[in-house]
Amino acid sequence: MARIVVRRTLPTEPAVRASASLFMTEARRQGVSAGRRMLYVGPEPAAEHVAAALRLPAGAEVLARRKLLLADDVPVRVATSYFRLDVFGGTPIEAPDFVRPSLQAGIEALGHRFGRADEHLIARPPAGTEAETLELDPGEWVVQVLRASYSAGDVPIHTLETVCAATRHIFPITQVAGADEF
Repeated sequence: MARIVVRRTLPTEPAVRASASLFMTEARRQGVSAGRRMLYVGPEPAAEHVAAALRLPAGAEVLARRKLLLADDVPVRVATSYFRLDVFGGTPIEAPDFVRPSLQAGIEALGHRFGRADEHLIARPPAGTEAETLELDPGEWVVQVLRASYSAGDVPIHTLETVCAATRHIFPITQVAGADEF
């Protein structure tokens, strides 16, 4: 039995997406006490799916910003932002704490304007330390959401991999503005 269920809206509403923290805003709207803790900021080799999204060879060094998201003190997601070092190396995006006022604002302050994003959703068993980090029960799965964002000039500027405890989430699908059917 899941200890808590939170919503992860797909696609993310623009007002939420532009907030200082997507998760904190979503959780507050749901009446959940939200928390977050930075786990790691630094270079690491890109997994194949991350490298492909950033248009790099697998194993290329990328900048990773990994945080743990908690709902009512229960770990529910691990979210890792990945950036190309040739684009974001030596910038404030490498700072070890949360980027203020928001990560998106920090990216835009460096002259990158968002143009589009591709999002992939995969359900799978936990890998590596995910089961321990998310305090999963035996046999509990995760849902991995990979969002690759590209600039107006089609340059990969941000890849966000969110690994969610599957039984602690609902994934509502929202309709595009102006449409009335799915």
